[in-house]
Parts: sequence; C-alpha cells; structure tokens
Amino acid sequence: MAAHRKPKHSSFGGQAVRTAATLALASAATATVFEGSGHAAPRPTPAQVKADVDRLYEEAEAATEKYNGAKEQADQARAAFDRLRDEAARRTERLNRSRDSLGAVAAAQYRSGGLDPAIQLALTSNPDQYLERAALAEKAGDRQAAAIAAVRRELAAVHQLRARSADRLRELKAHEAELRTQKAAVRTKLDAARALLARLTAEERARYEAAVAAGSHDAAGASASGPAGGAAVDRADRASADRGPLTAPTGRAAAAIAFAEAQLGKPYVWGATGPSAYDCSGLTQAAWRAAGVSLPRTTYTQINAGTRVSRSELAPGDLVFFYSGISHVGLYIGGGRMIHAPRPGAPVRIAPIDEMPFAGATRVG
Repeated sequence: MAAHRKPKHSSFGGQAVRTAATLALASAATATVFEGSGHAAPRPTPAQVKADVDRLYEEAEAATEKYNGAKEQADQARAAFDRLRDEAARRTERLNRSRDSLGAVAAAQYRSGGLDPAIQLALTSNPDQYLERAALAEKAGDRQAAAIAAVRRELAAVHQLRARSADRLRELKAHEAELRTQKAAVRTKLDAARALLARLTAEERARYEAAVAAGSHDAAGASASGPAGGAAVDRADRASADRGPLTAPTGRAAAAIAFAEAQLGKPYVWGATGPSAYDCSGLTQAAWRAAGVSLPRTTYTQINAGTRVSRSELAPGDLVFFYSGISHVGLYIGGGRMIHAPRPGAPVRIAPIDEMPFAGATRVG
C-alpha cells in the first residue's frame, strides 16, 4: 500500500519558488526605478529658469496687450449698445405718446358719429358757422395726417434702433469672448513662470528677484539686495531722473515725463492704468493723458498715434517700442534711457533702451 502512495512535495521547494519569484519582481521594480531615474529630466539651472521665465513674461505681455485691446473694444461696444438702447427707449416712449394722442382723436370722432359733412351742412341752423368749423376740422385733419406720418417714421426709427442694438450686442459678446481668451492666456503664462521660479532654491530665488528689482540682466549671479532693495532702486531711479538733463522739445512732453517720474517705484500689474499700478502701455497712456494728449490703450495702436521717428532722432517724451510684436513700450527721457513698467515683480523704473530689442519710436503731442 505504501508503495502506491504519491510522493509528497518538499515544502522547502515551494517556499524557494515563491521567494525566487518575489526577488525577481523586486529586482524588476528596482531596475525600473533606476531606469526611470536615469531618464528623468535634469533639474534646470538658474540661468535656464531665467531664460524660460523671461520668455514667458514676454509672451504674457504680448497677451496682455491683446487683452487691453479686446477690453477697449468691449468697452466701446458696450457704451455704443447702451446709447442705442437708451435712444430706442426714448423713441419708444415718444411713439407711445403719439399713439395715445391719435387714439384719443379717433375715439372722439367715433363718439361724434362721424356724419357726412354734406348732411351736417344740411342740418345745421347756421351754415356760416358750420363752414368755419369745417375749415378748422380740415386743418385738424391735416394735422392728424401729419401726426400719423410722424408715428410711422418714429416706428421705423425704433425698429432700426433695435436692429442696430442687436448688432452691437453680438459685437459686444464677441469682444467679451476674446477678452476671456486673452485673460486666460495671460494667467496661463504667468502661472507657468511662477511654477518655474518655484523650482529654484530659496537662495537662487532671492538672487533672481533682487536682479529683477534692480533691472539686472544677470539674474542668476546677482546678489540679494535685502528687504530694502526695492526702495533703494526707487531712490536710485529718482536720483537718476533728477540728474538727467531733460530737454523736452515741448511743454507737453515735459509734463508727460514729469508724470512718469512721479510713478517710479509703483508696481507692474497687467491690465492696470493707474493710479496705484500700471502695465507698460497703461503707464505711457496715463503720462500723456496728464499732458493733455489722448493715446489709445495698446502698444500696437500707440505706435501709430503720432509721427514715427528713427532711433537717432529720439527726443524726450517719445514713445519707444520693443520686440517684433510691438509688445512693450516705454517713455524716452533722453540719454538712451526710458521710464517704463517692466513686468510682474519689477516696479516702474528708469532703464536703458538697449535693455530690450528696439522696434521703433513715435512722437506724440
């Protein structure tokens, strides 16, 4: 009987197989980890982060100017729509008054019986008085016909105003959709820039922010200026402005520069037009507004708001533009310098016009 029993498997052998399988899986997992680590993207250097952040801020500023343009168009469309709507309401009220007046006349005629004039003449005891009244009635009829014609004209005008209002409303909605698109684009670029900066160490971030506040190109190697760095930059900018021999060609140009100088140190905020913060075109628009000159809102419209001048012809008060997309503008103050609102984290300050790729200049005022 014992000879026919099945041999028992060794428990050690089963355990060994399970252990071997476990080790194999662990080895594969470890290999995968190391393999993944070997292909992980290397940590960017501070210089690479700065280059990427600068690019994102430039793209954000271009989107900001598109946002500003869409907002200006939306505001204009909204104002036009409101004017048309108010005019339509006034004309509708006037139309209703005219209709009420005609209704009263018609009711009076109905109550009088509307007898044929020949019958009324035959029945009257005073033909002379009747003929006099008939002449007055004819004149009244002429006035009534004129009133009816006026009502028809008013009705046509109301229909036309309502049609124009509907067109303006469609235009307004299109501009508002563009506004939302550009607003999202700006926020996306700025969020990406902040995410990149978050990858820097605290020391690298401090050096970067100090360099941005000071207007330095070497953000990776600049030394931190400490808590008072922004104030020091502000004082330096004002001192530089005071020392500079500003020979503005006109009183208006001088007034625009004086206004811009008074804004030194105020923060950059995209879409802002003052008085507590500005973006680049918001600053130049506000400066020239203070001088009595109305400029359009965006960089790409401001460049066409005056007479183009070459770089060699620059005079204080001229608008100077940068980048191929005309996405940045500053106010020239002489000596190769300008006052401008650079970008988030960098306050309104004086900077050399060589700081960015020059695209053109315009003289206004």
